[in-house]
Amino acid sequence: MSLDSLKSAIPDYAKDLKLNLGSVIGNSPLPEQQLWGAVLATAIASRSPIVLRELEPEAKANLSPEAYTAAKAAAAVMAMNNVFYRTRHLLSDHEYGALRAGLRMNVIGNPGVDKVDFELWSFAVSAINGCGMCLDSHEQVLRKAGVDRDTIQEAFKIAAVVEAVGATLDAEAVLAQ
Repeated sequence: MSLDSLKSAIPDYAKDLKLNLGSVIGNSPLPEQQLWGAVLATAIASRSPIVLRELEPEAKANLSPEAYTAAKAAAAVMAMNNVFYRTRHLLSDHEYGALRAGLRMNVIGNPGVDKVDFELWSFAVSAINGCGMCLDSHEQVLRKAGVDRDTIQEAFKIAAVVEAVGATLDAEAVLAQ
């Protein structure tokens, strides 16, 4: 399947999601690599088998092998970091913030693609996973690199829509059983 197939699977009650999916992916102002890397990373982060199965082939076709791997790496490392840093942030005992993390995250320093693209994908995954510390950190890196707010907002619009489509289609799949 494809983006069109995914849109056609969205039920009528979620027509807004269908329209939004078409606009945030089909009419995105982002360059192809930033767009499809964000789509792939957020599809993985959504944990929706339907969404990932439908969007991955188009992402793979629109990304270089290096960018494809880096987008998957962004989803993987942020799955870990978002839990770790969100927990640290939510704990009342702020002494945890002074402790060494001791977690490997080398891919952030050497993602194999432009650092801005990787940061944007990491930011989008962090939006789905709800880690405020990671969102702030990646947003600051992006802004320091000259990325404008409109571009950053495109990333979290993709995250919002991909996550919502996944939740809706996964619920429909369960209800159809």
